[in-house]
Amino acid sequence: MLNFDFYNPTQILFGKGQIAAITPLIPAGARVMMLYGGGSIKRNGVYDEVKAALGGHAVVEFPGIEPNPQYETLMKAVEIVKAERIDFLLAVGGGSVIDGTKFIAAAALFGDADPWLILEKGGRNIAAALPFGSVLTLPATGSEMNSASVITRAATQEKRPFANRLVFPKFSVLDPSTTFTLPLRQVGNGVVDAFVHVMEQYMTHPVNAPVQDRWAEGLLLTLIEEGPKTLSEPDNLDVRANIMWTATMALNGVIGVGVPQDWSTHMIGHELTALYHLDHAQTLAVVLPGMLTVRREAKRAKLLQYAARVWGLVEGDEDGRIDAAIERTRAFFEQMGVKTRLSGYGLDAGAIDAVVNRLEAHKLVKLGEHRDVDAAASRAALQLSL
Repeated sequence: MLNFDFYNPTQILFGKGQIAAITPLIPAGARVMMLYGGGSIKRNGVYDEVKAALGGHAVVEFPGIEPNPQYETLMKAVEIVKAERIDFLLAVGGGSVIDGTKFIAAAALFGDADPWLILEKGGRNIAAALPFGSVLTLPATGSEMNSASVITRAATQEKRPFANRLVFPKFSVLDPSTTFTLPLRQVGNGVVDAFVHVMEQYMTHPVNAPVQDRWAEGLLLTLIEEGPKTLSEPDNLDVRANIMWTATMALNGVIGVGVPQDWSTHMIGHELTALYHLDHAQTLAVVLPGMLTVRREAKRAKLLQYAARVWGLVEGDEDGRIDAAIERTRAFFEQMGVKTRLSGYGLDAGAIDAVVNRLEAHKLVKLGEHRDVDAAASRAALQLSL
């Protein structure tokens, strides 16, 4: 196992009715900005619950944060934060709203420097950030319990990640009943997103870290078992609760400590989203099966472990088991309603050229746990998912 430094200060309030419990967690007298997306929280009752919990505070609302939060929109919120002397932020929504709130928290205290530098430096230059909490309504990204964020700049078609310990949420509410009104497309996306988050940390090479491996495998098995139930039993609260907690555990840092991590699928997927506006999970479902195939030799030991422990594939030759595990992965994504081929989104080989060109322009040509995923490997992975 590799050395690690683990830190996660986020308080989790889990279960139905927990939104009301945020009241004492926000400092008395704080001026609060409540941030959300397209307004679905007003239809499912979450908005009213949050407003009731904030009853003792001055509240400024900022709606309209996009599914891939845009830098241009977030900078408008930063201006309001400064003008209204906001000192606490509350994100209400899915991972995109929480990601956007993390950027606003840092950009509001970034001084006179250009806030885009936060993205260019990956968050390493953040020296201060406003405190914030979150109320999660879409389980997928794990942003409610980590210090990472991904922001899109529409003007330049760039999608950049950043991370810093100063942008951990102070608290996050996970009420699975808030997910009942989600469209099934978003439910399926969330399951796939969480699955790939686990794979990026698990599917590398062995370093004798059985705790992390077994934990990751348990999360994958839970998603495989419970994920389809979210589509066939959409009113099952226990199923929603299990998926919500699994998605949080997939990217709160626990399974990633002491092990190598990959993230090449995400970097390629970000370019697909920036160029063609595919959902984040859709890009992951397209890229991962091809990436596993292209890198099967470097990942052979873990692929065989994955085949045996997650899919129960223990008979036959090694290559056959690896092939079957990759195909089962693709089939699971399709079962969740997420297409795994570029053609399923109306894209052809021209999209591959565009994505690879962007990877080269952004110097994303040494990806993966071994830094050996170059432009050719990225191209090959995408070609396998035409």
